[in-house]
Amino acid sequence: MRGALKYGVPIAAGLGTGAYALSQGEDPGSAALAAGAGALGGAAGLLGGRLAGKYSPKLLEAIQEKAVVPVGNIVGNIGRNLPDTSTKRAAVVGKAADIIAAAEGAAMNPAAQRTVGKLTAGLAVPAGALTAGLGGVALGAIPGSLGVPGFQQEMAVDPEAYGSSNSMGARYKAPTMQYM
Repeated sequence: MRGALKYGVPIAAGLGTGAYALSQGEDPGSAALAAGAGALGGAAGLLGGRLAGKYSPKLLEAIQEKAVVPVGNIVGNIGRNLPDTSTKRAAVVGKAADIIAAAEGAAMNPAAQRTVGKLTAGLAVPAGALTAGLGGVALGAIPGSLGVPGFQQEMAVDPEAYGSSNSMGARYKAPTMQYM
């Protein structure tokens, strides 16, 4: 695999998940953990996409064997059990048989197998990166709950500080001559 793809995709996934975590108001430490985990998830998604491309022909053959052929048998049995005088029998059973034959032909088509592999690879990278990035944000909550600097959202506010709604000046206003 090319170096730009092998290293560039995980780096882009890591930067994307880290930037998304920051845009959602996460603290810098959690965003950094999300970026690192997102890069690892992007690399895992890239590997998963490669494996999906490798095994997609076998997967499509298994789908044909376990799903398409039994459905075709069911349609054939339904068509055989319908009365011969039925006007819709030939049309309905023929259309269903055509659809099943098209699905069977598509499963054995090498172009369809490559398309399934590419589609799976295209979905595996962002899914892996976002899932791992969410794990990085969750991991950042641990040091944040312990008060580690860089993992805290905001500092605590003193309720008795000037300008707080709990101060005496805010609760009891001094009377003025102007409003009496």
